[in-house]
Amino acid sequence: MEDILIIGGGIIGSLIAYQCSKFHCNVTLLDKENDIANETTMANSAIIHAGYDPEEYTMKARMNVRGARLYASLCRELKVDYKQVGSLVLARNEEELNTLRKLAQRAKKRGINTEILNRSELLMQEKNLSDEVIYGLRCPQTAIVTPWKVAIAAIETAMANQVKCELNQEVIAIEKMEDGFLVKTQEKEYRAQMVINCAGLHADDVHEMACGTRDFEILPRRGEYFVLSKDCAHFVNHVLYPCPTEAGKGVLVVPTVHGNILLGPNAENINEKENVDTTKNGLEYIRESVGHLVKNVPWGEVIHSFSGLRPASDRNDFIIEESRVKDFIDVAGIESPGLASAPAIAEYVFENFIEPKFHFSKRLYFSHRQKNIEIAKCSDADKKMYIEHNPRYGEIVCRCEQISVQEIVNCIKRNCGARSVVAVKKRVRPGMGKCQGGFCEPMVVKILAETLGISPLEVDYNKKNSPVLLAKKGEDE
Repeated sequence: MEDILIIGGGIIGSLIAYQCSKFHCNVTLLDKENDIANETTMANSAIIHAGYDPEEYTMKARMNVRGARLYASLCRELKVDYKQVGSLVLARNEEELNTLRKLAQRAKKRGINTEILNRSELLMQEKNLSDEVIYGLRCPQTAIVTPWKVAIAAIETAMANQVKCELNQEVIAIEKMEDGFLVKTQEKEYRAQMVINCAGLHADDVHEMACGTRDFEILPRRGEYFVLSKDCAHFVNHVLYPCPTEAGKGVLVVPTVHGNILLGPNAENINEKENVDTTKNGLEYIRESVGHLVKNVPWGEVIHSFSGLRPASDRNDFIIEESRVKDFIDVAGIESPGLASAPAIAEYVFENFIEPKFHFSKRLYFSHRQKNIEIAKCSDADKKMYIEHNPRYGEIVCRCEQISVQEIVNCIKRNCGARSVVAVKKRVRPGMGKCQGGFCEPMVVKILAETLGISPLEVDYNKKNSPVLLAKKGEDE
């Protein structure tokens, strides 16, 4: 029997597993997808909000402020990129200026540094601001990360410290037993003393399996995005927000740690929990909204568009609590600022639910994650050394991102290694450049097949049983 079973391998479940891995305990994480961080964590704005936006006396506010302060050290521990780029909330009239003043007062109360800038001061920060913008609230503490890389690094490290991760295991039933829980998937059964529900968009479904009632509802909210190429890396320097409204933070302009620019998201409430289609109306709305923040948008440099779903709840706040069933812990409704709050949520769950029950001892010998070798970021001397040691570091597969064969092999062989084209893309970025995999994807398929010891026809694009290839050349259809 496990001590703890975590259902859901997004950023929240992954960081809870990582937190547990620092102690002597038996933990298994289940996810229904073919990879970690494959849903909400894979498709969001990637911002570590400083914490002045959420309303007072909410879990969102409490977790956001604490989480943002934990991120820099967390990313150093996990050896993933973290960039403090700062943000500007932009106002176009006096009414919006009053909102900026309220945000500045809230920020001061929470120990967050901000300042209100006039247009001339703003233009010294951002040359491409729209002519409509007259004021801005600057917050230097806002940062950016790559969300799925944080989650993957957390799981890799947790697995190196005895946490188990099982993918393609969709929970279909939960039964409360005298000594814990019996959790059934489509393939297996698991027993655990405590279950932590981090199932994201399906957290209400999982809760109902355990509790027999639906005590909250998850309300899928779709957000669509454009991605600009790295040629636009200097188009903006900060995360740019419109003045917030009751509907949310609005459409943003966001630099990424890799040099791309995100434009979006919109916010559309939908009924389907799997519908991540982009829409004509949604993308047109983003184009129009972005024009209120910046001008000279290089629309010709759009290389990709996508959408993701946020797991909003009918409580309009994070749900982090023990359910009506003892030792079944809900961590649900984690929409924005969920990414920024994730380290604090993991800490809170451990300190308030796990530690009081189990009193685990700390692991004395903790295995830290080895950082990926990234040839594109290496000095000439280091490149020469790596290639002399292993010539496959000199075989470039992805010309756009300068990714070598060996980097792809490495990401397949690591803990929770890549098992699909998209999983490789998430870890080492082949296919993230201008050609979007037009040149490198066939080679990625070949490397996956060779490394996993399977036929190229068995290589999945993303989900299990989503083959890239349907037949060998010359075979009858």
